[in-house]
Amino acid sequence: MKIDWKRKLTSRKLWLALSGLVSGLIVACGGSESWAKEIGGLIMAAASVVGYLIAEGLVDAENAQYIDEEIEQKPHGEK
Repeated sequence: MKIDWKRKLTSRKLWLALSGLVSGLIVACGGSESWAKEIGGLIMAAASVVGYLIAEGLVDAENAQYIDEEIEQKPHGEK
C-alpha cells in the first residue's frame, strides 16, 4: 500500500494530534501550561505553512503541465 504523503501532511487531524501529544508531554515532564500552549500554537502555525506550501506546489505543477500541453499543441514557430 502506497502512502499519500501530500494528503497526510495537509491533514488538520494529524497536526492537531501532534500538537496535543507535544503539549501533553511538555506538561507531563514538568513544563508550564502556558509554555505547552505556545508550543502547540507554533506547531499549528507550522502546519498552516506546510499545508500552504504543498497546495501551492500542486497548483504550480498543474499549471506547468497545462503550459507544456499548450506548447506541444501549437505549430512550430507560432507564439
